[in-house]
Amino acid sequence: MNQKHIYLVFTKTGTWLSKLISSVSQIYYPHVSLSFDDSFSQMYSFGRINPKDPLSAGFVTENLYEGVYKNSPSCECLIYKIAVNEEQYLFMRQRISRFIQMRGYYHYNMLGLFGVLFNKPIKRKRHYFCSQFVSEVLMDGNVLITGKVPELVSTSDLLALEHKEKVYEGFIFSPSPGQYPMVHVRVVGGKVS
Repeated sequence: MNQKHIYLVFTKTGTWLSKLISSVSQIYYPHVSLSFDDSFSQMYSFGRINPKDPLSAGFVTENLYEGVYKNSPSCECLIYKIAVNEEQYLFMRQRISRFIQMRGYYHYNMLGLFGVLFNKPIKRKRHYFCSQFVSEVLMDGNVLITGKVPELVSTSDLLALEHKEKVYEGFIFSPSPGQYPMVHVRVVGGKVS
């Protein structure tokens, strides 16, 4: 079978929720998204539907160079790629397709964040927070095997995932005006070009 790659994109945007999660949990990268290609223009997660409205949250298709990321000039990211087989890749793509088709039925699991904090899973029908969603997709695709339920998986747990390769860590948009270190970054032979 052909080998494919998926990407986990961890971010720290500096939004009020990002700052709150970081300060309470001591997690440096409080948000995670899943991408199937190295353009990072279509990443999947749970977060702000409208970048300017923190209360409007649910299933989102994100672009690393737009929305909340573009509105947060000091946003940092850490990107890992994970090799998967074709069956795993197609299964996870199909799983994401179902989320896309039913996006209006999904909501952000704000209560679930407290469950992680107190190690008490809070499962709510069609409600997810970012690491819960990503971990569930990875578990369903047999990429992540853990003793935890998705409702208790944090971004730190996903950072501990084995068999991953670091692609990039740093600012998405340089603090210096007009410089964009992540723009047009492509993964070539395991190296960033």
